Amino acid sequence: MKNLNRWVYAIAGVIVLLMAGLIYAWSVMSQPIASARPDWTAAQLSLTFTLVMAFFCAGSLIAGILSKKVNPKIYVILSGVLLLAGFLVASLTKESPAMLYLGFGVLCGLGSGFAYNAVMGTICAWFPDKQGLISGILLMGFGLSSFIIGKVYAAVTPSNGTDNWCSTFRIIGIITFVVMIVASFFFVKPGADFAPPAPKKAKAVREPACDVNTAKMVKIPSFWLMYIWAIMVSAAGLALVGQASGIASQVGTEVAQGTIATVVGLISIMNGVGRIIYGAMYDKKGYRFTMIVDMVSFIITALILIMALKSGSFGLIILGFVVGGFAYAGVTPMQSAVISDFFGRTYYSVNFSIIVTNLMIGSFASTIAGKLYDMSQSYMSTIFMMIIVTVVAFAAFLGIRRPKPEGK
Repeated sequence: MKNLNRWVYAIAGVIVLLMAGLIYAWSVMSQPIASARPDWTAAQLSLTFTLVMAFFCAGSLIAGILSKKVNPKIYVILSGVLLLAGFLVASLTKESPAMLYLGFGVLCGLGSGFAYNAVMGTICAWFPDKQGLISGILLMGFGLSSFIIGKVYAAVTPSNGTDNWCSTFRIIGIITFVVMIVASFFFVKPGADFAPPAPKKAKAVREPACDVNTAKMVKIPSFWLMYIWAIMVSAAGLALVGQASGIASQVGTEVAQGTIATVVGLISIMNGVGRIIYGAMYDKKGYRFTMIVDMVSFIITALILIMALKSGSFGLIILGFVVGGFAYAGVTPMQSAVISDFFGRTYYSVNFSIIVTNLMIGSFASTIAGKLYDMSQSYMSTIFMMIIVTVVAFAAFLGIRRPKPEGK
């Protein structure tokens, strides 16, 4: 498979992340479950997403630590097995959510984490000249997954109080397993003598600032400032995602629920498309310009939504969600490109898995935004939260510096 065009590997990576990213469709997947189990609290169902995010980070970390010892193909196959097992186990859920926690939360979370790290660690190695762009393209699949798979799931699994979701879970598990097995054959690392094709216009490939292991990376202040920045930007995006349906419904009181769902889905669409734009922007303009664009986009989103809530304009809600989805797209390709550009390729898999753990902290943002709404009974609290965390992100950004090349 090493004789294939490197973009073939990229396509395989996008497909794998499209399947692995279905864990983000939980908000849609949980609706038929909640309908079938009316005695379960929202907190009980929300714990499923908390678990899947925690084990996603754990799976990515494990895959990163063992990346030098385990073939990435094995991780993709193992991911397919775990996702199949996870959906099958979750489909056995009866009176207690325990099987749902074990299946979707633990097994699917681990499987998704394994696939995520294998894709980013393997496919990005084929594109040393396009680190930002390839990160954006790959992560587009991960970002669009919840929208695409969520739409399909909702179409075939109505929330009618029955356990029809169980059969859908089993079908998803089988399809995911088959796709992962086929895609695994395209997971090979480039040889030591690999060099990217020469561009039409001669342009030197910028070498990483340094090539350090995790122990050295965590001693560099810029890593922790980038980590804080990623948490804050993720929090801004997740606060919006968590309250988007409520914000749209409050303004669009006479808008059909199907239209509300589609408008909220614009965030996912722009989140996916925006990742490619940010990745390409990073390659051309560097980290400073790209991070500033991202933060400014969040502030613009907040201002648009404030005007929407004050004026009652549903058109402004649509515009706010488009800009907000684009803003939310920035964090994942940025952290992938920065880890490669700042700290090198040799230890990329494990270094990348460390910064990904920011998602575990950032994921609490939607819960905090919900609590703020309960206290204030106003979605303005969510918007002000977005502004505050963006300001904190900007403070962290001011201290981020690309490490000086080793030996200088």
